[in-house]
Amino acid sequence: MAIRLGVIGAHGRMGTEVGKTARQDSEVELVAELGRGDLLDRLQEKVAEVAVDFTTPEAVKGNVLWLIERGIHAVVGTSGLTEADLEELEAAAQGGRANVFIAPNFAVGAVLMMRFAAEAAPYFQAAEIVERHRAAKLDKPSGTSLRTSALMGSARTAPWLKPVEIHSLRLPGSVAHQEVLLGAPGETLTIRHDSIDRTCFMPGVMLAVKKVQELRGVTVGLEHLLEL
Repeated sequence: MAIRLGVIGAHGRMGTEVGKTARQDSEVELVAELGRGDLLDRLQEKVAEVAVDFTTPEAVKGNVLWLIERGIHAVVGTSGLTEADLEELEAAAQGGRANVFIAPNFAVGAVLMMRFAAEAAPYFQAAEIVERHRAAKLDKPSGTSLRTSALMGSARTAPWLKPVEIHSLRLPGSVAHQEVLLGAPGETLTIRHDSIDRTCFMPGVMLAVKKVQELRGVTVGLEHLLEL
């Protein structure tokens, strides 16, 4: 049976790409595409099993809580959820029928970039992140840079290591770009990932759509689905 999928934020850049990809996937049936002003009730009317959210930082938590209450699994690509938000979502999902999967970045290359940065982090006394996105991106810093910083910070336990700083750029012509720069006396290491087209996110989104029903509660990070 194909997974009955709804897309919230279906007319945005990412939502449009998700719809296009879902139509070409025989394991998924696209049953609802919601834009601004559309009621989430349509997801129930169309009996959606999974909903993908690519909306705004202001809307995403309320959307996911609505999905949890109604037993619809959520795949979230919207940035802006805080640690307190995640705790609230986890509490709401406990013992319920719906799981939540959240990815700061759905590109496999970006996940590997974060993994490599975390592995290198303990060996360099200074580390900084430079992230660049389109001018209209609402959140700053990006979810990817915050996730990268958190992973690196967990690995940088020695007291002499400096905190990881994030520098955010918002420029026309950009999609999603991040550099991690690490420095020690006499050497630097740069780890970089560039998303030059939104199609790079789609394999990760579709993987999450197909796997979210097997998870429990709230899961953050595509690495949990890639068996790294």
